[in-house]
Amino acid sequence: MCFYTQQTKSAQKVENQFKATIQHAKMFESSQRINEFSFPKTPVITYQNPNLIQHYQWGLILAWASDINIQKNTLNARIETLYEKPSFKNVVNNRCLVIADGFFEWQWLDEKGKKKQGFLITLPRHELFAFADIWSEWLHKKTGELINSYSIITTGAKSLIADIHNSKKRMPVILPISMEKNWLNLAN
Repeated sequence: MCFYTQQTKSAQKVENQFKATIQHAKMFESSQRINEFSFPKTPVITYQNPNLIQHYQWGLILAWASDINIQKNTLNARIETLYEKPSFKNVVNNRCLVIADGFFEWQWLDEKGKKKQGFLITLPRHELFAFADIWSEWLHKKTGELINSYSIITTGAKSLIADIHNSKKRMPVILPISMEKNWLNLAN
């Protein structure tokens, strides 16, 4: 599973790579460690606005949810069951990219996971990349606030990542640059 990421690049570098403009530059921050359990707002690109970098909240809040507490259970979504789960049926085509340059996984050093070693996973030369994600809009019934949120898509861990994330053997879906637009366009 993916619960910690990082995005350390400048706003200009992010805009240049993704050929998109940051909507609210004051919200844009680089961070060595983003903890999804704090439900942060991070930079995303949606299929609806592929030339705009917006900030959405990590932890999917589905439109039918009665409150935001659901997001503790929707930080990640398994690609293998994405189309089967009734909870995702209305958002499975709401595709987005979450921008990052690294993510963290922990290797269990004992059977129960009491001793762990953390690893920062990056691309060669610490390049920017995008996770495949789904997003949703949720209207807070008491405040009227519209919250856009997302869930990172995960898959079975491959080779080295399976050795590192040796308990659940999962990893986020990282899209090659050539597949980013395809992921977004599958929503259309």
